[in-house]
Amino acid sequence: MHPLILEWRGIKIFSYPMMLYLGLVFGIVAGNFAANINHLDTYRIFVASLILTIPALIGARLLYVILNWNIYKKARGRIWARSEGGAILYGGLIFTLLGSVPTLFFLQIPPGEFWDITTISILVAMIFTKIGCLLNGCCAGQVMEGFPAAYLPNHAGNWQMRLPSQILEAGWDALLLTGAILTWNRLPFSGALFLMALAGYGLGRFLLEYTREEQDYVHGRLTINHIVSVVIICVSLSILIFNWTS
Repeated sequence: MHPLILEWRGIKIFSYPMMLYLGLVFGIVAGNFAANINHLDTYRIFVASLILTIPALIGARLLYVILNWNIYKKARGRIWARSEGGAILYGGLIFTLLGSVPTLFFLQIPPGEFWDITTISILVAMIFTKIGCLLNGCCAGQVMEGFPAAYLPNHAGNWQMRLPSQILEAGWDALLLTGAILTWNRLPFSGALFLMALAGYGLGRFLLEYTREEQDYVHGRLTINHIVSVVIICVSLSILIFNWTS
């Protein structure tokens, strides 16, 4: 819709990175607000969040590039292009989980409490990011007629009546955020909120993957994101049930 938001004296501001950065800022602010309410060390939470933002961004972009390597192998200069959309939460999550082990140990932050707080940060950031996808045209929905289709472009700038995939994903993230706020401090152990939200996101991503325009199926009607979503759901629920019942 509006990949380029503003151009002034040679400075270009693109919609996707702008919304991504706004999401990170507001996400970290929301996380620190949650930490303050729960009487945790907001300074340490803030430092950890800033540090782990780096592997999150790198991992999210790298997984997207890997899954779209047929495009980037011919244009490697676009891999880190700031003007483009393209990031996958699962890649950022993997890198962040790995990076959190030494980070949280060094800062002496309880992992369960940190990830419950980070759940709020991630969901807030995801809502902003999906709006960025909508403005940029990436993650476009399938062409269709009738409700709830809207006249939207894809990344190539082709305007058609499409499923508003980005809006649907942002709405799902908003529902998860609402659920996380309502169940805050009502769960049996630290980290349960993160596990429940992760399983919920995986379920939503599995279903909403079918609304997207471009798909590379690896097995039947399943994409890599479908498979990863199933793994995420199973692992999250297994850990949740084990800790809940033990």
